[in-house]
Amino acid sequence: MLAALGAMALAWVTAPGAASSSPDRPRDKVQYEDPRLGESKDRSDKFTFARVKWGGPVIPGEELGDRGPFWSHDYPDAGLHFAKIVSELSKLRVTLDTPEPIFRFDDPDVFKYPFVYFCEVGHMTLSDEEIAGMREYCLRGGFVLVDDFRNPSQMRNFMYYVKQAFPEFDMKELDVTHPIFNCFYSIKSLNVKQPYDRGKPYFFAIEDKHERVMMIINYNNDISDFWQWSDNTVYPIDDTNEGYKFGVNDLFYALTH
Repeated sequence: MLAALGAMALAWVTAPGAASSSPDRPRDKVQYEDPRLGESKDRSDKFTFARVKWGGPVIPGEELGDRGPFWSHDYPDAGLHFAKIVSELSKLRVTLDTPEPIFRFDDPDVFKYPFVYFCEVGHMTLSDEEIAGMREYCLRGGFVLVDDFRNPSQMRNFMYYVKQAFPEFDMKELDVTHPIFNCFYSIKSLNVKQPYDRGKPYFFAIEDKHERVMMIINYNNDISDFWQWSDNTVYPIDDTNEGYKFGVNDLFYALTH
């Protein structure tokens, strides 16, 4: 089955120019203010870990990563390490040793990539075009891994934009019996250790009308922090391995649903 997943990943949605839920949205190539953003090369022939940014332009010369804008936290090490793990665990063709492409949700190129990472959403701002793009991306088969946010005020900020994008869908809490926790690894408990003292971690989802998870939401958690530091001794190896298990399950759920 795993050998076939690479082909499945390429056929996940209709082409960006095809009819969609928002036919009047512009399809021109998005021009970014920073050459590190967008797509320097089309890598959609392989599984490519991709990230979505939010907020205004990057300040010229601003560093991306933990010292940079919130949306770039854990870049690029988390994505590089996660891609390597996926390559070693499966027969997927994977883009390796290249920092992930970074898109806005109003960029048509994001539709080439069925799985995107979206973090620090407790601080995010989205334009109307980005909200429409997020909705279209998810309804056309895309999967969004939302990570690294905490406390009720950040959740309120996140939900403000989610309800604009998906007014007809509610966020639901997942338990360990959900297929997403059993599609590659069999995860036994959701009471996992998180990198910081943020309270109990929760796993929520936004599902479409067919009950497919379009967006998994790691609240009071930051699984990509475990990925980022997995080549270091910052966290115990058992905690790092658990962080990878959740990410791998998310990915293979996304590619098979």
